[in-house]
Amino acid sequence: MTLSQQDFSFVAGMVRREASIVLAPGKEYLVEARLIPVARQVGAASVTEFLANIQRRPDPTHQRMIVDALTTNETSWFRDREPFTALTEQLLPELISARATSRKLRFWSAACSSGQEPYSLAILLQQALPAGWNYEIVGSDISTEMIKRAEAGEFSQVEINRGLPAAQLVHYFERAGAHWRIVPSLRRNVSFTRLNLTAPLPPMPAFDIVFLRNVLIYFDVDTKRTVLRNIGRMLRPDGWLFLGAAETTIGIDDNYERVVAGRTSAYRLKSAVPAGIARKG
Repeated sequence: MTLSQQDFSFVAGMVRREASIVLAPGKEYLVEARLIPVARQVGAASVTEFLANIQRRPDPTHQRMIVDALTTNETSWFRDREPFTALTEQLLPELISARATSRKLRFWSAACSSGQEPYSLAILLQQALPAGWNYEIVGSDISTEMIKRAEAGEFSQVEINRGLPAAQLVHYFERAGAHWRIVPSLRRNVSFTRLNLTAPLPPMPAFDIVFLRNVLIYFDVDTKRTVLRNIGRMLRPDGWLFLGAAETTIGIDDNYERVVAGRTSAYRLKSAVPAGIARKG
């Protein structure tokens, strides 16, 4: 690996501007490893040549490819399980009671990667909601490539094997050559859009549940605060926010309160936490 400090600084600055992701010194090996396939794709002989070309002649398409390559897209079906269990056993009964008039729920998978999380939510809701209820799930990601993959709704056998029970594969997927494709009855409830969570968000109806898991860990404190503030504006007053197990709003945004939810925790705007609900410090 031969990535120079100049090239690393160039890439780190671009990723910081475009995605607010901080690439600290020591990540040179990771950056070059991620960019080798991109350089090959555009016909460059090496990452060094690829970056030199962009610095001489900026290309928005190639810059977007760099950001996409350096955005972490680790995901699986029903990842970490406990948030989905808490949603089924504790949060959904409360929301079903609160939304008895409209009989509709809105969910946001705010860093959806290739789509496993929003489709996992759709499977859960198909099974858990009473008859006559409707739901809408919006999946968003900063990566254009991930949004394209999520919209296609096709997954390899390796991807399917990462957490999807066989019974749900049979019910909610159909064969598509060597891949598996989400069935139309499930797909119609899920939409996807490219969003930068650190920028002003477009107008959207408020959400009952937001999944923002394993995203804040890549940001500095000021950016975390911006993202949480943006999310708070999109959350219904009695809605819920799920973060990753290593993430918290504590010490970052005092408008949220962490609440016990089964064997995990979730977050609500402080004005929505009623007396009697267990809080966590």
